[in-house]
Amino acid sequence: MLILIGSFLLAMILGLPVALAMGVSSLIYITATGTVPDVIVAQRMIAGIESFPLLAVPFFILAGNLMNIAGITGRIYNFAVALVGWMKGGLGHVNIIGSVIFAGMSGTAIADAAGLGTIEIKAMRDHGYSAEFSVGVTAASATLGPIIPPSLPFVIYGMMANVSIGSLFLAGILPGIVLMLFMMATVSFIAYRNNWGGDAVFSWKKLGSAGVEILVVFAFPMAIWLLTRAGVSVNIAASGCLAALLLLDWYFGFSAVMALMAPVILIGGMTLGWFTPTEAAMAAVIWALFLGLVRYRSMTLKTLAKATFDTIETTASVLFIVTAASIFAWLLTTSQAAQMLSDAILGLTQNKWVFLLMANLLILFVGCFIDTIAAITILVPILLPIVLKLGIDPIHFGLVMTLNLMIGLLHPPLGMVLFVLARVAKLSVERTTVAILPWLIPLFLTLIAITYIPEVTLWLPRMVAAAK
Repeated sequence: MLILIGSFLLAMILGLPVALAMGVSSLIYITATGTVPDVIVAQRMIAGIESFPLLAVPFFILAGNLMNIAGITGRIYNFAVALVGWMKGGLGHVNIIGSVIFAGMSGTAIADAAGLGTIEIKAMRDHGYSAEFSVGVTAASATLGPIIPPSLPFVIYGMMANVSIGSLFLAGILPGIVLMLFMMATVSFIAYRNNWGGDAVFSWKKLGSAGVEILVVFAFPMAIWLLTRAGVSVNIAASGCLAALLLLDWYFGFSAVMALMAPVILIGGMTLGWFTPTEAAMAAVIWALFLGLVRYRSMTLKTLAKATFDTIETTASVLFIVTAASIFAWLLTTSQAAQMLSDAILGLTQNKWVFLLMANLLILFVGCFIDTIAAITILVPILLPIVLKLGIDPIHFGLVMTLNLMIGLLHPPLGMVLFVLARVAKLSVERTTVAILPWLIPLFLTLIAITYIPEVTLWLPRMVAAAK
């Protein structure tokens, strides 16, 4: 255990990327102990990515990239302005609502920060907001990406913990809404304290138009449900409702209905059993291509190629981390290091609420130094046996772990959202870090709520399971 963990920590201190640090420490352990054949390295690398759920990773990344280049982010932004831009601190609220909508398509905080965040920060600074406030609210709202489904961390956690990815997606909806409300309350508090006004003229027409679009989106799954209750097959009901939606969109020229439909199609399709989470990722790509090439006609072959190559680059880095982490996690298990760490934690407490506090502190610390995907792959073999032994629902714990790691994305030394937004806003990392600090309050309040009120996470999956 000392060789494996010690060499990993030393490699991290020397500045090696986390994937290389795990790979190097694994090789050092294998060489030093001589108990594991060298061929195991290659076998574990292949086994680490030989998983059907992992196919969702490149497709969700591609879907997020396609949404960015298809002009969908701009439509989401304009819709959010019409909906909440008239409120005090208007563009702060717009920032959060836009992230909620975009989260239902991309599944990653980085895509949100780099895509929608670029538009939001520029607009906020043009309206006189300070760079610090603009960056702070954008960074905080970007963490909604992996909480509100779909979510890449949920895919990785579901694969590692052997729990339903669809249930994890459902479990993220209410915590995402709670986090959104806390963030909007923070914007309102800052706006009232600084006597800020709205950033868009209040218009019943624009507000009514946005409301109608929301009603149309919610009417889509309701119409399918009513038709199926009347005896119409699910496939016929869905096809008919989708055709009606396309006709309404063409006739009335809605600005954002088709973009808003993406999360409804994904979550609704998984809930009704039309497709698995992996197939949902493919559906997200098809929907993004349809919007960019057919509906909005804003996508060109050049931008499509760029999105594809960006996806290949990101997917390669993510899967390289998964392969290295799979070796490291396997050695943690076979060397009994994971068991020893689990026993040490259980030796400190047998109370699940105290354990959850300790787990939060541990995951927060790890999330500040290690990439989200790698952290999940390393921590799940150590913490999941304790979670099951103490009677904690693994779906509930998955939400707790993911939100902790999202907070870690906002911290140096490895907070990717921090570095992305520092580059977008042209601020130093130090100024960006200080700008983010006030936004840790709503994040920690949400973390406390979902940690110690499990029903916030588990109510919706249980309701859906009961309905089935």
